[in-house]
Amino acid sequence: MARNPKPTASEADGVTYRRARTWEIAFSQLNNGSAMIFYVLVGLMSYLQNAGYGIAVALAGIILTVTRVFDGVIDPLVGLVIEKVRFRFGKLRFFMLTGWAIRSLAILMLFVWGSNAGLGAVFFIALYLVYIIGSSMNDIAGQMSGPVLTNDPRQRPTVQVWATVYAYLIPSIFTIVSTVVFLPRHGNEFTVGMLSETAITYVACSLVFQILACIGVARVDKPESFVHLAVTKEDAEVSVRDMWNVLAHNGSFMRYLISGASDKLAQVVKSQAVIGTLMWGILLGNMQLGTTLSLIAILPGIVFAIFGARYTGKHGSKAATVTWTWICIILAVVLAAFCLAVDLRSVLGSLPLTIVFFLVYLLLNGASMVVTVASGAMRADVIDYELDRSGKFLPATVTATYNFVDQIISSLGSTLALGAVALIGFSTVMPQPTDSPNTAILLMTMLLFFGLPILGWVCTLIAMHGYKLNRGEMIAVQKRIASRKAELTTDVPAESLA
Repeated sequence: MARNPKPTASEADGVTYRRARTWEIAFSQLNNGSAMIFYVLVGLMSYLQNAGYGIAVALAGIILTVTRVFDGVIDPLVGLVIEKVRFRFGKLRFFMLTGWAIRSLAILMLFVWGSNAGLGAVFFIALYLVYIIGSSMNDIAGQMSGPVLTNDPRQRPTVQVWATVYAYLIPSIFTIVSTVVFLPRHGNEFTVGMLSETAITYVACSLVFQILACIGVARVDKPESFVHLAVTKEDAEVSVRDMWNVLAHNGSFMRYLISGASDKLAQVVKSQAVIGTLMWGILLGNMQLGTTLSLIAILPGIVFAIFGARYTGKHGSKAATVTWTWICIILAVVLAAFCLAVDLRSVLGSLPLTIVFFLVYLLLNGASMVVTVASGAMRADVIDYELDRSGKFLPATVTATYNFVDQIISSLGSTLALGAVALIGFSTVMPQPTDSPNTAILLMTMLLFFGLPILGWVCTLIAMHGYKLNRGEMIAVQKRIASRKAELTTDVPAESLA
């Protein structure tokens, strides 16, 4: 007996969803891959400040914090410009490429041409601010691609799968290049020469990813992809007031914002190169282990991401976030307890201890990836809900407003990391993999590596308690949007649509 084909999301939900080709999704999210290359470079900024510009460790943390606040402030302005601009060919590719060019030039100036030239802190801060402007343009435009490509609830999490895979795969690969290839060539020290060589290689590779991303969004990067549910151009104009309305009246966005910002703070701290040095280099005694383990975790992580996309598509982003956040908390507590109970220097010399550590770490990494996939789908849901609520399609506004609060909160990340290592004795020099472990380093590393993520996940659970955009509500949202678009198409001449 022949099996009946599984109904599509459109057939099951009674909504005509727009869908993207798989290769378009894969290519478009390479913008995130390009951004992650720069993210790895930013993780090396504390070493660059100290080695290339003579900036003290404590001052370095303050500089990175203040500049991240600037990053948050500039995001709404950039988002507003992107929202207002209308090009005949669209807007995504223009802002993606322009942003990439600006951030690349700034990175080369900082890491290559200006480093170790006696230019000091003022030059560093000025160029880093330029880098932030380019990053905002590129990131906001790139993050808009998902909601524009598809609104199919089964396909939408797939967008985040590709973005998440790139977010894990690309930093791991490029970190391995710097720590396994470049670092040993410079005496296993983060020197000016090592940082310069790393930057040149990274920028060249990011250009390839950026071009492929532009190819991925080419079909949908057109003016009609950004229309509002408004009859007149005056109703469709986007202003600063719209950003405030999103914050003040879109409760689901606020809860998503709290969830994302708390997780991001922990992620920023944990991803700092100096924290990796404490965990892998000093405590476990193998600086290359962290990057190697990250590479090993890619394959199971991809499996978790694919499963997470299917789970999210079936149950909705809220249900997926709550379920897998609980799993993350449990695994993080188990792994932290393990690290406190054993001598970490003996882990790599004992097969049973190595298996336990690696297994729990890989499971935690996989569970975190499911949460990340659900979070990406949740942002797209919030954008569509805002279209239903206010009649305006505001992917750049929602993204920029999120980034604004996110950057303000997560700006504490580098300060917390550098301030924490200063408290345990590294006030004038940075920790190096050759340093000896002690109790203070162990406790501080556990607090930053596991404690902060657990706190972030607890905040997520609290925020999700009142989040209303579950699977059923999003079907209703899409039906209302489709109905209003149909009414506008029928009742209003095409040339009068905003």
